[in-house]
Amino acid sequence: MQHIFREYDIRGVFGEDLTEQRVKLIGYFLGKKIKEHGDYAVVTYDARTHSPQLSDWLVSGLNAANVVVLHGGLVPTPVNYFCNFNSFQVGGKAVMPAGGIQITGSHNPPEYNGFKITIDQKPFFGEYIYALGREIEKADIAIPTETDAIKIPALDSYVDYLAKDFSSLEGFDPHMAIDCGNGAAGVAIEPLLEKLKIPAQKLYFDPDGTFPNHHPDPSEEENLEDLKKALEKGADYGFAFDGDGDRIAFLSQKYNFKGDVLALFFAKTMENPTVIGEVKCSQIMYDEINKIGKAIMYKTGHSNLKVKLKETGADLAAEVSGHIFFNDRYFGYDDAIYAMMRILEMLKNGFDFDKEYEKLPKLYSTDEIKVKTTDQKKFAIIDALKKILEKRYTELKIRDIVTIDGVRVIFEDGWGLVRASNTTPILVTRFEAQTPEALERIQKLLNELIEEAKNTVG
Repeated sequence: MQHIFREYDIRGVFGEDLTEQRVKLIGYFLGKKIKEHGDYAVVTYDARTHSPQLSDWLVSGLNAANVVVLHGGLVPTPVNYFCNFNSFQVGGKAVMPAGGIQITGSHNPPEYNGFKITIDQKPFFGEYIYALGREIEKADIAIPTETDAIKIPALDSYVDYLAKDFSSLEGFDPHMAIDCGNGAAGVAIEPLLEKLKIPAQKLYFDPDGTFPNHHPDPSEEENLEDLKKALEKGADYGFAFDGDGDRIAFLSQKYNFKGDVLALFFAKTMENPTVIGEVKCSQIMYDEINKIGKAIMYKTGHSNLKVKLKETGADLAAEVSGHIFFNDRYFGYDDAIYAMMRILEMLKNGFDFDKEYEKLPKLYSTDEIKVKTTDQKKFAIIDALKKILEKRYTELKIRDIVTIDGVRVIFEDGWGLVRASNTTPILVTRFEAQTPEALERIQKLLNELIEEAKNTVG
């Protein structure tokens, strides 16, 4: 059972990993933790076919822990996060949730589902989730089905907030297409655009947990084909969202702007910005932001970045994959819909994304490349690789080694990253260099060293 309790969330196959008893226990033990901070918890879910059933089981567990459930229905994950920072009227008084649980399988295949958890406005992750799993494994408690919950206008509150914050965009027409991939993002984006009278070509806005048109993961190019066709037919800009609306892809007719490039462009709209990136981010992002403010390199993972954002008071954090966290004018969590509105604001103010991109130094990079291994060996391989690199530091002409999350090896003309995934049995690699030849050299070298490290581990 422990494999469903992951670094950033709880995730597994409905009916196999996520059974009635298990989910009720998850609700019960999370409820006990939420009760340490208050009486109320927000429960919402994404578009997956089994999300309503999981909701009933989870709410039963929370009720057994004497938590008052505020239910927001089908919404994107950022709406659940939003609820943790805002009050709702219950029995004639304003109450603040002490925790929030979004039922979501994010961008996983349709049979998957899971839970993203916030307690006391902080992500519940890492050792807290692992400890929860150990607690549930030992438990033998019969929890009755009790689905009482107070309905709250979570989606309306969120849409009203964004419509007010971006009222200057009313009537703006950026000639855009938006692909929601039949995930949950459409239920928020459609009323928001209507309120602001912003036109858009809408692709797959209807929530459908079977994802009949394409998989809801905009970081994979194959899932952007329909959006690219809309751009070929005349749309100037395209937006795509993952299954639960916390990751964004933004395209012009010429370019697909990754999360680290977007972070740099967002930083250009801020005064003396502090921006946190993860270890996969381009060196361009760090170098260019350091010219106008301060860039911080940190661990991959949406929970890690949220915690670091609060700790440092930075303005913004970003992952290459499209998680964008605004602490500037917002609450410091990853919200792809909010990020879209900030992009529209920049477009209306005359920011030319293509021209700004073309001004950047030219570097050559790979996407993430996955190397299969096992959960038992992946971290040991990284440790062995660190030892090899330290021993051959001078020989390999290494400029620096960053070990905050895996190993980022920096050379004079580029860098390579090798890190163990926290959620799957793989090593993740990425490479970037000043020339195609340097890129090939660095990639070849590190792949050879990975094999050497694997042989050391056995």
